[in-house]
Amino acid sequence: MAKHYVMVIDLGACIGCDTCTVACKQENNLPTGVAWTQLITVDSFNKNENIQNLRRNYPHVKQDFLPLSCQHCVDGPCVDVCPTSATFRRPEDGIVMQDPSLCIGCRYCMVVCPFTTVRIYSDSQPSFTLPFPTGGNPIGHRANTVEKCTFCAHRIEQGRQPACVEACPTQARTFGDLNDPESEVSEKLRSKPHFRLLIDKATEPSVYYLP
Repeated sequence: MAKHYVMVIDLGACIGCDTCTVACKQENNLPTGVAWTQLITVDSFNKNENIQNLRRNYPHVKQDFLPLSCQHCVDGPCVDVCPTSATFRRPEDGIVMQDPSLCIGCRYCMVVCPFTTVRIYSDSQPSFTLPFPTGGNPIGHRANTVEKCTFCAHRIEQGRQPACVEACPTQARTFGDLNDPESEVSEKLRSKPHFRLLIDKATEPSVYYLP
């Protein structure tokens, strides 16, 4: 049976430290200003509350965090619209890849993706803060291409975990094969409430969130 790799993110454990973003950037040698993983900050108080109410509630206020990157959809429209097959879903494990050597920069994948900002388009030659490459991803960055999270496929092929999973200080991220009933991701999704983003779009995302 083919594998189906998924990511399970425990929002209750996420502390918004952005370690996942930094680890992703380092592992994939991302250019200046480019991030494949981002952290959305969500205020938990009612947006319609006035400042007096907020002051009364202090210090009992908090913020919630939503880590966001490519959702590696089972039925992602990005794969269907790519004219050069630069975007494709690997049949052996379900990871949605983006081959920059085939990308012509048409950005059709960005247009049809319901998860805005998970893809990055660079229209200029990439620049880097450090004078040497970092991380283990052999991908070459170039201008006029679209890039995105690959679930660290190069690490998976070595039997390792994605960089964001390995680096998370609170172990908020779990990665594994959903088709393996004994895997940790399968056990968590069987035993805990969870949700996926924009399920009404019928793309079948492979990233699950525990509230």
